[in-house]
Amino acid sequence: MHTEEAPPTTPAPIRAVSAAIFHEGRFLLVRRGRAPARGLYAFPGGRVEAGETLVEAVRREVMEETGAHIAAIAHIVDLELSAERDEGRVEFILSVHSAAFAGGTIVAGDDADMALWLTLDEMAALPLARSVYEIAQRVASA
Repeated sequence: MHTEEAPPTTPAPIRAVSAAIFHEGRFLLVRRGRAPARGLYAFPGGRVEAGETLVEAVRREVMEETGAHIAAIAHIVDLELSAERDEGRVEFILSVHSAAFAGGTIVAGDDADMALWLTLDEMAALPLARSVYEIAQRVASA
């Protein structure tokens, strides 16, 4: 009798969020302290927790990583991010949002090892996570 093995199941992509916060000509970016994208500069964000809306997750993640309060949150785009060790597998679906800075003291926290305000020109000289610069250009020109 021949039994066929079931193919291995691929885990469903993880929902994540980020926020392009544009304030006085600068974007709030974090340098990732952990994978994915360790060492790269990116918009603050992270995983959506069970029961959270995307907007709730954006608010929480931005606060945890930077100390910033945000307002006027609007969805921009969803990006499929491949697994770092398996380019063929989508590991994250990242919902990128725009947001306005509404106060707070900026300090790196959670899995960010640096949080800073940068102009587009300053961003262009840094190692950025995928699509960050293009999205920042779009937000800055809106």
